[in-house]
Amino acid sequence: MLNRTKTFRRAKQFLILLQVLFWSVSYAFAQNVPQDFREKVEKLTLAKPKTFLTLNSELERFRLDTTLMRYFSNRCQEVNYMEGLAYALNQLGGRYRNMSQFQKALDLHQEALEISEKVNNTEFKVLSLNMLGVVNRRTDAIKTGLDYHQKALEMAEAVENPSHHIKRHINISLNSIGNLYKTLEQYDLAITQFRRALRLEGELGNKLGLAINHQNIGECLELKEDLEGALENYRNSLAYNEEIDSDYGRTICKNSLAQIYLKQGMPYAALVLLEPLHEASHNIGDFFITSSVFINTGWAHTELGDYTRAETFIRDGIQMAQNHNMPSNVLYGYQKLSDYELAQGNYKEAYEHYRKADEYDDKIASATNLRYMTDIIVRYEAEKKNNQISVLAKENEIVRLRLRKNQTTLLVSALIVGLISSILYILYRQYQSKNEKRVLSLEQNMLRSQMNPHFLFNSLNSIKLYIINNEQKNAVHYLNKFSKLVRKILEASSVREIPLSDELETVELYMNIENIRFSNEIDFKISMDKDVSPDNIKVPSLTLQPFLENALWHGLSPKEGEKQIHLNIKKNGDHHITIEITDNGIGRTAAQANKENRVLKRKSVGIRITKERLANFARDYQNKFDVQIVDLFDKEGHPKGTKVVLEIPTV
Repeated sequence: MLNRTKTFRRAKQFLILLQVLFWSVSYAFAQNVPQDFREKVEKLTLAKPKTFLTLNSELERFRLDTTLMRYFSNRCQEVNYMEGLAYALNQLGGRYRNMSQFQKALDLHQEALEISEKVNNTEFKVLSLNMLGVVNRRTDAIKTGLDYHQKALEMAEAVENPSHHIKRHINISLNSIGNLYKTLEQYDLAITQFRRALRLEGELGNKLGLAINHQNIGECLELKEDLEGALENYRNSLAYNEEIDSDYGRTICKNSLAQIYLKQGMPYAALVLLEPLHEASHNIGDFFITSSVFINTGWAHTELGDYTRAETFIRDGIQMAQNHNMPSNVLYGYQKLSDYELAQGNYKEAYEHYRKADEYDDKIASATNLRYMTDIIVRYEAEKKNNQISVLAKENEIVRLRLRKNQTTLLVSALIVGLISSILYILYRQYQSKNEKRVLSLEQNMLRSQMNPHFLFNSLNSIKLYIINNEQKNAVHYLNKFSKLVRKILEASSVREIPLSDELETVELYMNIENIRFSNEIDFKISMDKDVSPDNIKVPSLTLQPFLENALWHGLSPKEGEKQIHLNIKKNGDHHITIEITDNGIGRTAAQANKENRVLKRKSVGIRITKERLANFARDYQNKFDVQIVDLFDKEGHPKGTKVVLEIPTV
């Protein structure tokens, strides 16, 4: 009991000591804060304004001072002033972001977002979301950054009477989404976003926003190899940065201008801009800019033949980028180091640096989801092939066991008869096995032609663009139809024949999806005679799609004006049905000419495979099949489309 009392007393003394220490640190910290700032903070924490504009008008000149913002955040926390705390945390996060301390910045912005959601303040929620998006973009986390900016834009545009701050953050979202498009190499889409933001910033009279968007447009034009257009925008951006006296903006613009001069073969002009930026960029504390300045300086010295200084600057730039987790700058540095070695004739070293740059390029591409859709297709194809191999292995094992059993039985029954029977049986099974393999190969080729990577990739890419452009209803509508079609194709691929009604349903889904990509320009109709019962008629699964695909892409795609496809089904006697697929396209002669003129030629095998499958299907019936392709002409003898006539046996 005595020991427990002593322990409790010591713990109490320790807590008192910690409290005294905390008060001492807080007092010492407060002493470093100017009196006028403390008075301003007391006034704000007493009034507790809810808008960003009120807070920023009082604190804007102090917001880059982390000591003062820490003091303000602590005071807001003491008096439970949540809007003030969200403001302070976001300002601190922005400062740490510009000093390349990205994890600290993310933590601060995330805390600010949680506080803003707790008090349900839209202005500070939009601010926090945009700040989180910017930090993720700077660290090449493109998908996460896009999610934050899209959410911020949706929230800001939903405000009925937006404040000046909300309007500013609409522009920030547009600018950031443009930067994400730029990372995805969609430069024209990015420029559209930047120009929209540029117009809105002009309406607000915000010169900082004008400077930023001109800089971004210049970067896109530079990537498109429009160096003169890039120069014009960089100079416009620099002019606005000079007007607002922004060291940060000046440094970025001059580095960009120097980069253009280097691409234009003017290393002396580039060095005139770059050398003063070494100290200036260090003073800013943004290592993303500093590492780029050093790498560009090394590039300039490489062009001038000063290889010792070139290597030093490039390696210093790479080291900065690696220390602060900036993979895009590391990639850029290794590219310039490879050029440096190449200029000296060191081909082996140049290749090694080029390989390192390529490794970083792969990492960045993976992080930014540039191969997201391709990965889905590759994964699907791999799983499909593995399943097919497994099925074939099981079938081969079954065939092998049956052969052994039959051979043993026949040999025991009678040597001579058994031997002859075994030989005949083996020959028969070999023929049957070859036929089964041929049928299986046809089915596999058929499925591959229905679900080819081009169709999958284009459909998924259309869904991706709907999502990026925030067209949720179109994306969901398209995805529902796409998933139904994939399910139908996979179900049909497991059977040799299906009811005609199921085949028509699959065809209609396929045409709906393709028609979406043709902007619903195609008039597609299905007509059927009354005496045709589609539920009772069997056809080979997935027979009609290759003919429709040919009509779409060779007949109608290059055609201007009205586009039609008509599918007509009628009974042809008691033993056949006739399916006619008629289009009003450009005709086979013009389509063949277009195909010959294409740079990339893709061999179409869908119709050949379908004919072979129809031939195999007809073997089980008493009557034969027939496929005819008829060219259609008008009265003047001009091509007016193509008709495919399928005669399919029913008995």
